[in-house]
Amino acid sequence: MFNIHTYPTHPFPDQRAGTSGLRKKTQVFAQPGYLENFVQATLDTLDEDPQRTWRNHTVILGGDGRYHNDEAIRTILGMAAAHGVRRVVVGRAGILSTPAASHLVRLRQARGALILTASHNPAGPEGDFGIKISVSGGAPAPESLTEAIHARSCVLEEYSVATIPEPDLGHPGEYRAGNMTVEVIDSVADYAQLMESLFDFDAIAALIGNQSFRFLYDAMHGATGPYARAILGQRLGAASESMIRTDMLPDFGGEAPDPSLQHAHQLVLSLYDRNPPDFGAASDGDGDRNMILGPGLMVPPGDSLAIIAANADVAPGYRQPLRGIARSMPTSRAADRVAAAKGVPLYETPTGWKFFCNLLEDQRISFCGEESFGTSSSHAREKDGLWAVLFWLNIIAVRRQSVSEILARHWQQYGRDFYLRHDYEGLDLETADTLITRLRDNLGNLPGETVAGERIEKADAFRYVDPVTGETATGHGMRVLFADDSRLVFRLSGTGTAGATLRIYGEKHERDAARHGLPPATVLAKLMHRARLIAAIPELTGREQPSVAVG
Repeated sequence: MFNIHTYPTHPFPDQRAGTSGLRKKTQVFAQPGYLENFVQATLDTLDEDPQRTWRNHTVILGGDGRYHNDEAIRTILGMAAAHGVRRVVVGRAGILSTPAASHLVRLRQARGALILTASHNPAGPEGDFGIKISVSGGAPAPESLTEAIHARSCVLEEYSVATIPEPDLGHPGEYRAGNMTVEVIDSVADYAQLMESLFDFDAIAALIGNQSFRFLYDAMHGATGPYARAILGQRLGAASESMIRTDMLPDFGGEAPDPSLQHAHQLVLSLYDRNPPDFGAASDGDGDRNMILGPGLMVPPGDSLAIIAANADVAPGYRQPLRGIARSMPTSRAADRVAAAKGVPLYETPTGWKFFCNLLEDQRISFCGEESFGTSSSHAREKDGLWAVLFWLNIIAVRRQSVSEILARHWQQYGRDFYLRHDYEGLDLETADTLITRLRDNLGNLPGETVAGERIEKADAFRYVDPVTGETATGHGMRVLFADDSRLVFRLSGTGTAGATLRIYGEKHERDAARHGLPPATVLAKLMHRARLIAAIPELTGREQPSVAVG
């Protein structure tokens, strides 16, 4: 047996988990009782439902290797033992990518998972830490559960931790901790087997083995490093120089592990060099996001989703009839056109992966994606960065076309949805709230107005009625549609830990192939000017230009 110690605690009112879990500064998580309070509140809340409780059941545990990961795992193991969890499956060295953890929940029929990550946010003592809760089936915890956990954390008076022998997380094996078993597993093996069942590994291996084909994958010192070495390297034969930053670092090398043009510097420079690789890709810290590149170009996430859906039959795991496609509301409408051409439903959801999960569980969709570089399918209940990379390699191998040729062929068939995102980062909360409130209050007055030469046809606050549960979701952004079918979307992002980020998305569909090669910033310049006028951004924020422009 072991000793269980009970400690007094006090409320932490800021422990409200968002759509991507609870994210705070590392120093906040490291303060005495903070992590313990949230974990105890989670365990207690799950106990209220016999179908959800983790007592006497299996739980998955791991993280992206960021600073404080090891200490948090030791604490959680002690709390799980004190709570009566029967088995905790931990990734070797405490590492599990988010999609791999989702797969393990499903494979092991576990009751859920705790994933220690702040996704693409910076790490280290001055960086960020986070914790995500997955439920049975591998889906992110629904809002009803996270709200109940927050309510419990505000009244919690004590938490319990067991003193257990420290397991050797560096080697696979089973370790007893009183009545609980700690099972340390190879973090990669089960996920790699799943990928091999979905994709044509022979075709991909032949592509990678062709000396005329060069690619570069950037793991950004995050969780996909060991996955890339095992799958791309050992199973598919990629040379070590085809993969960079695969060594995991607790501070991700001092960079934000964000697969974007702003943060994947070496990869981007290589693809825009005079002698670039044929294909480039990156994943974020916990492995759920992706960026796809060709020589001198980045594939927009909305186009990537559409192209994967349009070419699904190249992969053995997706040769059954397409069920449907889902995209988040701010994501470009490129996937809508594929869905229409194939005669399958298109679902427009709020941002947040849990909205896709209801559709996946109800077998309504085959593919889903969001504009923030997240793409996935029915194989998991999380977005999956390495999966998207393998899908693109499979398409290239079977179609025998370059990235630019695949894009051009797709645009010729469906037209191009020019797309651009402007981020205004670090706004103080009062300014951001004032801007959004004024815009929302004025939506009803916009239709019929002409702004910078174009008439507004429709303006609304996005409202989603879940076709599976019947629940209604609001507060996820506002849309403005113009007479030329161009569109603006305004929303506040909740993925940071300080300040607020206003995101503005602009898109316009173009059928004329002669214009498909133009830069999005050129095509959408007038549209983004209209956005600044409609939201009164210079007047309210004092900013004439966005912090980040992606497109």
